[in-house]
Amino acid sequence: MKHHPPHTSRRTLLALIGASAASVPLLTPSTASAHRAAAGLDDPAKKEIAMKLVSSAENSSLDWKAQYKYIEDIGDGRGYTAGIIGFCSGTGDMLDLVELYADRRPGNVLAPYLPALRRVDGTDSHDGLDPHYPRDWGRAAQDQAFKQAQNDERDRVYFNPAVRQGKSDGLRVLGQFAYYDAIVMHGDGTDPTSFRSIRRRALDRARPPAQGGDEVTYLNAFLDARVWAMKQEEAHSDTSRVDTAQRVFLRKGNLDLDTPLDWKVYGDSFHID
Repeated sequence: MKHHPPHTSRRTLLALIGASAASVPLLTPSTASAHRAAAGLDDPAKKEIAMKLVSSAENSSLDWKAQYKYIEDIGDGRGYTAGIIGFCSGTGDMLDLVELYADRRPGNVLAPYLPALRRVDGTDSHDGLDPHYPRDWGRAAQDQAFKQAQNDERDRVYFNPAVRQGKSDGLRVLGQFAYYDAIVMHGDGTDPTSFRSIRRRALDRARPPAQGGDEVTYLNAFLDARVWAMKQEEAHSDTSRVDTAQRVFLRKGNLDLDTPLDWKVYGDSFHID
């Protein structure tokens, strides 16, 4: 599998994830109508597009369902990166995933690695994982229960919070996707390059539709802030997933991510009918 500049980054530990969920603003009467009017990235057809768009950047492929078994240390200081959203052994979300899988399937092939995953959390160490953890991850990925656990953690930690925030800001499908792609890469912690910090920088320059602003103007401000955040880390300094993908859709006024879609990431061309 061809891999481009490391896609990970981002992950926050469980406490920050909890804080993230709590930080999503409640809809007020003044934003409720915008929320109802906003198209949903959670529509099944739109969600499938979102998964393919992210996979094009993360795995150079539109076949996101082939990534359940993926596992590799890509040398970004976050240990093993694996699965459909790049769960990392060094950043907490892989541990959460394997714990969920153990709850649902006691005695599974990954359960014996839980003590090691707890020890290496926050580091790039493979201590207690090598040599067989990648092999056993691949074995687990043949289990539908493990695939569903990956889906559920992706939605809980990344997809649902991004869509919820996008809708509360009155954004349509493209804007909700821009939020999702950002939270996948940067997480939703408190550091200056986190999703919430990117959004805050955008709000300093423009208002979202729910606050009476122009959607295109706001999304340009958000993508500007996103590019700035990406350039703060060498692993993300190639900003083509914004420049030759999301910006392309925005310039065309395709705020609902209607197909057909054509874009490039890291020089590779992609198409969805």
